[in-house]
Amino acid sequence: MSFIKWHPVLYSINVTEFDEHHKKLVELINVFHKNMMEGKGIDVLDKVFTELKNYTKYHFQAEEKRMQSIGYPDYESHKEEHEKLINSLEELSEKASQGEKFVTIETFKFLKDWLFTHISKVDKKMGDYIIENS
Repeated sequence: MSFIKWHPVLYSINVTEFDEHHKKLVELINVFHKNMMEGKGIDVLDKVFTELKNYTKYHFQAEEKRMQSIGYPDYESHKEEHEKLINSLEELSEKASQGEKFVTIETFKFLKDWLFTHISKVDKKMGDYIIENS
């Protein structure tokens, strides 16, 4: 059973490309959670971090390109949010590579909280702007 279920009312920003990206991020977090529940969190953490970081960077680049192309007024602050997440992922990845066992729970909580907040507030605002200005 998935820890986070995709609920269009809660998560959709009504921009198909980014909704699909967000679904993939939910899927990656669910894979991480499944591995944690099976006691494999530490064993697979490097692989999950690599995939999550790579996909997150891909997604953020796509969002930022779209925001720039339409002159999104909150581009700079939105980009800063993205940079903060990437920096946090890098820090957590470094802790994991050094064998810090608490990083699994810390990381999962961080990802879940960030996902809920960022999509429902920051990305939703961006999605509304894209729809109004496309």
